[in-house]
Amino acid sequence: MAPLGRHGAGLRAEVGVAETGAERARRGKVRGSGSRWAEAMIPPQEASARRREIEDKLKQEEETLSFIRDSLEKSDQLTKNMVSILSSFESRLMKLENSIIPVHKQTENLQRLQENVEKTLSCLDHVISYYHVASDTEKIIREGPTGRLEEYLGSMAKIQKAVEYFQDNSPDSPELNKVKLLFERGKESLESEFRSLMTRHSKVVSPVLILDLISGEDELEVQEEVPLEHLPEGVLQDVIRISRWLVEYGRNQDFMNVYYQIRSSQLDRSIKGLKEHFRKSSSSAGVPYSPAIPNKRKDTPTKKPVKRPGTIRKAQNLLKQYSQHGLDGKKGGSNLIPLEGRDDTLDVETDAYIHCVSAFVKLAQSEYQLLMDIIPEHHQKKTFDSLIQDALDGLMLEGENIVSAARKAIIRHDFSAVLTVFPILRHLKQTKPEFDQVLQGTAASTKNKLPGLITSMETVGAKALEDFADNIKNDPDKEYNMPKDGTVHELTSNAILFLQQLLDFQETAGAMLASQVLGDTYNIPLDPRETSSSAASYSSEFSKRLLSTYICKVLGNLQLNLLSKSKVYEDPALSAVFLHNNYNYILKALEKSELIQLVAVTQKTAERSYREHIEQQIQTYQRSWLKVTDYITEKNLPVFQPGVKLRDKERQMIKERFKGFNDGLEELCKIQKAWAIPDVEQRDKIRQAQKNIVRETYGAFLHRYGSVPFTKNPEKYIKYRVEQVGDMIDRLFDTSA
Repeated sequence: MAPLGRHGAGLRAEVGVAETGAERARRGKVRGSGSRWAEAMIPPQEASARRREIEDKLKQEEETLSFIRDSLEKSDQLTKNMVSILSSFESRLMKLENSIIPVHKQTENLQRLQENVEKTLSCLDHVISYYHVASDTEKIIREGPTGRLEEYLGSMAKIQKAVEYFQDNSPDSPELNKVKLLFERGKESLESEFRSLMTRHSKVVSPVLILDLISGEDELEVQEEVPLEHLPEGVLQDVIRISRWLVEYGRNQDFMNVYYQIRSSQLDRSIKGLKEHFRKSSSSAGVPYSPAIPNKRKDTPTKKPVKRPGTIRKAQNLLKQYSQHGLDGKKGGSNLIPLEGRDDTLDVETDAYIHCVSAFVKLAQSEYQLLMDIIPEHHQKKTFDSLIQDALDGLMLEGENIVSAARKAIIRHDFSAVLTVFPILRHLKQTKPEFDQVLQGTAASTKNKLPGLITSMETVGAKALEDFADNIKNDPDKEYNMPKDGTVHELTSNAILFLQQLLDFQETAGAMLASQVLGDTYNIPLDPRETSSSAASYSSEFSKRLLSTYICKVLGNLQLNLLSKSKVYEDPALSAVFLHNNYNYILKALEKSELIQLVAVTQKTAERSYREHIEQQIQTYQRSWLKVTDYITEKNLPVFQPGVKLRDKERQMIKERFKGFNDGLEELCKIQKAWAIPDVEQRDKIRQAQKNIVRETYGAFLHRYGSVPFTKNPEKYIKYRVEQVGDMIDRLFDTSA
C-alpha cells in the first residue's frame, strides 16, 4: 500500500490516541476491580455519571477510528491511480523522443551542408575577384590620382589586398607579379602627386604678412591673429591622406625628405625676402612698412613704420637737441661728430637681421604646426630639424658675419660699427626662450647654435667695451686734430655718444662685462644673491653697478686724456676754455640723459665734481685778463694832489697804463673772439662776469685819471668809454661779430 502522506500520519496519530484512551479505560476497569474498596467509597450517582461519560468518549473514538480507516482506503486508491497515470505518461514521452531526435539530427546536418556551400561560393567569388583587380584598376592607376584621390586610394587598397592574397596563397602565380607591378606604379604616382602638390601650392610668405605677424607682438591692444596659410585646406587634406597612405601601406619615408626639402626652401626664401624688403624699402621709402591685418586691410595699404631697435640714432637725436641748446656752438656748432653723418646702412642691416630672427621663430612655429598634420609623430622632430637647417644656418652665418665685422671694426677703432651688436644681442636674448621652445626635440647641435652666437656676440661686445675705454685713455694728442677755437673735442662727443648707446642696452652691456669676469677688474664685490646658478645670469642690479663702474672708468679716462690734450695749447686761457667746454659738454650730456643716474650708482659726487672742474677752468680763464686789468689797478700808480702839476715821470706812467690797457684789451678781444663757448648760458655767464670785473676796474681808473692833464692828446690814450669796453667783451667767443 502506498504511504498516506501527512494526512495519513495524522489519522494514525488520532487512531493511536483513541486506542490509548480505550486501553486507559480498560486499565481503569481493571484498576477499579482491584480496588473495590475505593469504589465503595464513591457515591452511586457520581459513579453512574462517570460511567456514562466514559462510554460517550469511547463511542466518539470508535467513530473517529472508523472515519480514519475509510480515509486511508481512499488515499491508497488515489495513490494507485496517480502512479498508473505517471507511468503511462513516461512511456509516451519515451516513444516521442525516439521519433523526433533522428529528424532533428538530419535537419541540422542539412543546414550545415547549406552553410558550407554558401561559404564556398562566397570564397570562390572573393578569390575570382582578385584575378580581376589588375584589369579593373589598371586604367585608374595609369591616369594617376590628380583630381580623384579618393577613387585612386580605393583602387590602391584593392591592389594591396590582391598582393597579400597571392603572396599567401599563390606566390608563384603570374597574377602576383602583375598586381605587384601595378602597386609599385601606383605608389610612385602617389609620391609624384605628393611632390607636385607640395611644389605647386607651397608659396613664399610675403614680407608684408611676416611684418604683420611680427608687429602683433608689440601692439598693446589685442589684435586678431594674423592667418598664415601655407597650403589651401583642400590641398592640405589631400597631402595628409597621401602621407598617411605612404606610411601605412607604401612603407616609404622618401616623401618626408621631399617634404622638408620643399618647405625648407620656402622658409629660407621667406626670410630672405623679408631682408630684401628691408633693403628696398630703406633705399626707396626709407622705412619698411606693414599694412593692416588682411581682414581689416583697405584697398590701399597704409604704411606704418616698423619699430626700430635702439641704435645709434637715439643718441644722435639727443645730440641734435644739445645743438639746439648751444652745446655744439653757433648754428649747430662744431662739426666734430662724425658719427652723426655716418651711413644708415648698418642700421638697416641691424633692423633687417632683428626682424629676420623674429620672422624665423614665427615661421618655424607655423611650419611645425603644419608638419604635425602631415608627418608621422615619431618622424616629426627629425624632419623639422632638417627643415629649419638652411634658414637657421643662414641666420647664424649672418650673425657670425656681424661678429666678424665687429672684430674688424674694433681693430680699426671704429666703435660705432660695434654698436650694431648690442641691439642684436639684446633681441637674441629676448627671443631665446621662444627659440628654445621651437627647437625643443631637435639635435643638440641645432639647439646650441643660438647660444654659441650669443656667446660670440657677448665676447666681441666685451672686447669692444674694454678697447673703447683703453682707446679713450690712449688717444694720441695730435696737434692738427685739436679744435683751434677750444670747442668740444671729437673724442668727447664720440665718447658721450657711445656711452649713450649703453642706456638702451644696460642689461646687455652689463652681461657682456660680467661674462668676461670684469667685476674682478673693477673690484666690484660679487653678492651670491645677485647671480643664479648659471655664471652667465646676473641680476639687473649687479649689471647696473658693473655698467656704472665701466662708464665712470671711461669718463675718468676721457678726463685724463683731455687734460693731456689741453697742454697742446700754448695759451693757458685757451686750454682752460677747451677743458671748460668739454667738461660742460660732458655734464650737460649726462644731465640730459639717464647717464647721470647710472653714474650716480657708484659715483654719488660725479655731478658736483664736474661743476667744480668747470668753475676751476672759468677761474683759470679769468686770470688771462689780469695782464689787462693789472695796468689799471691802483698798484704802482702815482699818487697826486688835485691841482698839482704832474711830473714827467708820472705823466709817462699814466700814458703807459692807458696804452697797456688798450693794447691788451684789443689783443685779447681779437684773439678770444675766435674762441668758442658753445653753451649759450655758460658763454653769457663768463662774458658777464668778465665784463663786470673789467668795467669796474676800468671805470674806476678812468674816473680817476680821465680828467688828469697827463697828455696834450687825450684821445690817443683814452680810446674807449666804459660802455665800449663792455660791448667789446660781449663780442667775445663770437666769430660772426
